[in-house]
Amino acid sequence: QVQLVESGGGLVQAGGSLRLSCAASVRIFSNYHVAWFRQTPGKEREFVTAITGSGSHTYYAESVEGRFSVARDNAKNTVDLQMNSLEPEDTATYYCAARVAGGMYGYDRTTTYGYWGQGTQVTVSS
Repeated sequence: QVQLVESGGGLVQAGGSLRLSCAASVRIFSNYHVAWFRQTPGKEREFVTAITGSGSHTYYAESVEGRFSVARDNAKNTVDLQMNSLEPEDTATYYCAARVAGGMYGYDRTTTYGYWGQGTQVTVSS
């Protein structure tokens, strides 16, 4: 069983930055690919970024490419999402998700992740 806890959300002005963190309670964290999704009320959960278990490969949604950066520290069981040049459209609840490492098929689909955190709210004011 994998438990995920997100932190770091908050209120920021447009153009600002925030750093989210996902902490995992698992014995061998590198055995899991991790992704970030986000969701606003009334909309489906949307893929943001994913990182392989080893951290060697990362994937980003077009909407955040060049502004967001994901990294992991397997010794500390954490995955961080650095968000720069934030826009009001980035306002959402951000969720950390994990799945057992293997291929990266469906890395941008919520249905391929079996473990989810509770989410952390990010609000970007204009």
